[in-house]
Amino acid sequence: MVGSASNGRLRLAFSPVNGSQDLSPSSTPANNADSECGAVEFTREDVEALVSEKMKSKNKFNYKERCENMMEYIKRLRLCIRWFLELEGEYAFEQEKLRCALELTERRCYEMEAALKNKDEEMNLVILELRKSLGSLQENLLKEESEKKAAKDSLSKEKEVRISIERSKASLSEELDKAQAELDGANQRIASINDMYTRLQEYNSSLQLYNSKLQTDLSAAHETIKHREKERLDMVEDLHTLRGQHKSLQDQLTSSIASQEGAMKQKDDLLNEVACLRMELHQIKDDRDQYQRQAQSLADEVSKYKELATNSSELEEKCLSQGNQIQILHDQLAVAERKLQMSDMSALETRNEFEGQKKLINELHKCLEDAEFKLVEGEKLRKKLHNTILELKGNIRVFCRVRPHLPDDNSSNHGKVFSYPTLPECLGRNIDMTQNGQKHSFIFDKVFTPDASQDEVFIEISQLVQSALDGYKVCIFAYGQTGSGKTYTMMGNPGQLDEKGLIPRSLEQIFQTTQALQRQGWRYEMQVSMLEIYNETIRDLISINWDSSRTENGVAGKQYMIKHDANGNTQVSDLTIVDVRSSKEVSFLLDRAAHSRSVGKTQMNEQSSRSHFVFTMRITGVNESTEQQVQGVLNLIDLAGSERLSKSGSTGDRLKETQAINKSLSSLADVIFALAKKEDHVPFRNSKLTYLLQPCLGGDSKTLMFVNLSPEPYSAGESLCSLRFAARVNACEIGTPRRQLNIRTSDSRLSYG
Repeated sequence: MVGSASNGRLRLAFSPVNGSQDLSPSSTPANNADSECGAVEFTREDVEALVSEKMKSKNKFNYKERCENMMEYIKRLRLCIRWFLELEGEYAFEQEKLRCALELTERRCYEMEAALKNKDEEMNLVILELRKSLGSLQENLLKEESEKKAAKDSLSKEKEVRISIERSKASLSEELDKAQAELDGANQRIASINDMYTRLQEYNSSLQLYNSKLQTDLSAAHETIKHREKERLDMVEDLHTLRGQHKSLQDQLTSSIASQEGAMKQKDDLLNEVACLRMELHQIKDDRDQYQRQAQSLADEVSKYKELATNSSELEEKCLSQGNQIQILHDQLAVAERKLQMSDMSALETRNEFEGQKKLINELHKCLEDAEFKLVEGEKLRKKLHNTILELKGNIRVFCRVRPHLPDDNSSNHGKVFSYPTLPECLGRNIDMTQNGQKHSFIFDKVFTPDASQDEVFIEISQLVQSALDGYKVCIFAYGQTGSGKTYTMMGNPGQLDEKGLIPRSLEQIFQTTQALQRQGWRYEMQVSMLEIYNETIRDLISINWDSSRTENGVAGKQYMIKHDANGNTQVSDLTIVDVRSSKEVSFLLDRAAHSRSVGKTQMNEQSSRSHFVFTMRITGVNESTEQQVQGVLNLIDLAGSERLSKSGSTGDRLKETQAINKSLSSLADVIFALAKKEDHVPFRNSKLTYLLQPCLGGDSKTLMFVNLSPEPYSAGESLCSLRFAARVNACEIGTPRRQLNIRTSDSRLSYG
């Protein structure tokens, strides 16, 4: 409380005790001391001078002068006391004001969390409703598109049918015209054939008459021939009878022979004529047969044309029915076109509605993104306020990390030990453990699931590493059973760049930040030391004569002593301190320390760390423009894993190592329990580990603990003990972190506080 005040009031120096000038104007009465001290401030030198001031008098027997000097000294003491009381009241008022502001901030934070939670739930409900409406709209759109597609398909089919019908109609009309023309030609041919048939019938009747006349002429000629034959016979008889009268009748005979020859010639002519008539008759019969065949063929053609006429009537009826069908199809096509127009209009309306819904969804997505951004910002603000509250409370922050299952794990019941609640208020902070059917729930500042990467883990502690550059003491240590992933969390896998641990990543961030701050006038110097506590013995891991710290032939090596100064800094005597300027130099030292560290094989871990590893970096920064100086300390600690002798199967040196590790971790638990109960005595000196971590656990340091867990059901008992211990650590209050500013020390030795 002594020193220069921050409210900017006037500071007056004390006058000499035996001088003629007072601290305040001499005319000021005693009852105005309050107003006097309200304008006066005291420095440490003033108070020390006032306390160590001795009464001086020229004459020691001059009691009056000594009494006056004493009264003046008492006045100054009262003034100083009143100033202290006022300053204490102001500090109390400021503390109450800060407490009220803190409560108001907490209430606002809780209200903001509740509002964000409600908003998140509302947005989730709105998103669900919109997704449902979007799904229904998409289904309707798909249904409309399918109906539209079906209508288009039916329309195209109807158009094709219509085109085919029109084509068939055109072909049928052409065929009908051809049939009509053929029918007309056939009718004309039938008429001409009928005329020819009548003429042939008339000619046939005339031929029949002529044939009958010829028959009658032939019969008359036969009768004449018979008559002539009879006459000849009569004449022959007469000739025989008249032979005697031959001579006399010779002339008559020759004349009769001549007449007979003439009759024979006539007969021959008639026979020839009959033959010709027979030939003509045969020809006429042939012609008649041919004409009859033609008439039959014409009759067949007439019947065919009659059939064609009937067929043409049927075709006309069919054409008429097809015309009616075409008209019906036209009507259906018109209806389909109207339906298509309606479907196009409905599809357009649906599309417009879909576009509107899409715009609304985009707006809601933007609102959701804004809400998520606000939620992230609110989460950052909550973390910042939470960290501020923890810093004001002085609690040790605890992060929980569960390692993933490894191929060498013997457990076949994976994923049954730990579960992680998914509620918004529990996400990332709660972890549930099930053992023997009983569920245990724990809440920490952060919970990392097995699939969390090294980068995600480092992001959560990056601000804490930044605090070391700002002048704070920072301590991060990993606690857990053997094989739970502590060394992997702190050191990582050296062969994989994306699996670097917290220590390499912290060094990279520190050197990158110091390079960036050079533009603002900051210059930093870094010093590094690394040690291990093995069997309650401190070993320097980067010392050139590293073997000197070991015990050889029963003779102890170099002994390292832990000392704490009045400023809360810790010093280790004779410890190697190296000035570093880049992360590569520190990586080289880390590799040397990793090879020098004590490791061993047990039944629970193939490469088990048998010691507590402590990495410390002291950071000194000076701003050349503001002449401001900060001193920060970063302690990164990889504790040895706790283990049970019944499971580890340790014997010999491994047994001693296990006993020493369990003893130091038990001492750490005793310290945590004493801090949690706020006991007057905290047993820091019970082990080298707790005595080294005393400023981190009971001072003004920012402290974070990683509790590492194994997912194997075989290790469930040790995991439950680790979680319970971590919960107790999280409830401990170690004091408010204090920034080391404007402190210059002549000793450059590294401190652990």
